[in-house]
Amino acid sequence: MLCNIKNLLDKANESSWAVGSFSVANLEMVLGIIKAAEETSSPIILQIAEVRLKHSPLEIFGPLMVAAAKNAKVPVAVHFDHGLTLEKIKLALDVGFTSVMFDGSHLPLEENINMTNQTIKLAKNYGASVEAEIGCVGGSEDGSVDIAINCTSPADAVCFCNEASVDALAVAIGNAHGNYKETPHLRFDILTQVKEAVNLPLVLHGGTGILPEEFIKCRENGIKKINIATATFDSVEESVRKAYNGGNITGYYDLHCAEINGAYQNALKHIKIFDSSNKAKLFI
Repeated sequence: MLCNIKNLLDKANESSWAVGSFSVANLEMVLGIIKAAEETSSPIILQIAEVRLKHSPLEIFGPLMVAAAKNAKVPVAVHFDHGLTLEKIKLALDVGFTSVMFDGSHLPLEENINMTNQTIKLAKNYGASVEAEIGCVGGSEDGSVDIAINCTSPADAVCFCNEASVDALAVAIGNAHGNYKETPHLRFDILTQVKEAVNLPLVLHGGTGILPEEFIKCRENGIKKINIATATFDSVEESVRKAYNGGNITGYYDLHCAEINGAYQNALKHIKIFDSSNKAKLFI
């Protein structure tokens, strides 16, 4: 069932579990992730970032995501991640997304606040939730830019939240998009300070490669939405490669099933780490 991301995160914020927010690029990823969510009775979020739209046009793929959420047996929110333009954010809202993010992390604080408030005003007309980001998560969503990590300032987070009433706040604590070149060292001291300073569900971007025990520590310290993108893409590719090497693909639908299985296995693994299994009952 299609739901609002705020409902999911507010409920998760009452305890120590977190919601997995899985980036998708095709039908097979959507089917695999929802299969894992339904088998584990877990609420989830399906998302796509603006930089990915050249591969998965929002006008075509967005309605598919929304339809899949509506037909799921568990709560599924549909989120537009790393929105860079109000034009695309509006398009996501028009096709039925229940949450949008304006990524102003690369902007001066006041400009980030201003653009986020424009997004909030727009999203309010649709009853949708809004995520924002303070500080810079390393890398970039599509791997095209090597953005340096700039950890979130707790003082800036307070200033931001006082001036922009967002529903979730993404923080930079040493995390980065894509595959990590070395083991990440997360700044839990900063996470704790931000959690204590702002009364909001927090978001962790760049989840691929973070150790399970660190995910657990994150969700126990205010992180309630955890983004998983590269890990899904890698798992799908690996599943297809193994199927080909094992002689298990003799036609298109074998390929189709291998892609679904890759997304399914990755989502299943993360749902267990995030402890969101059997939480769907909280929303019925």
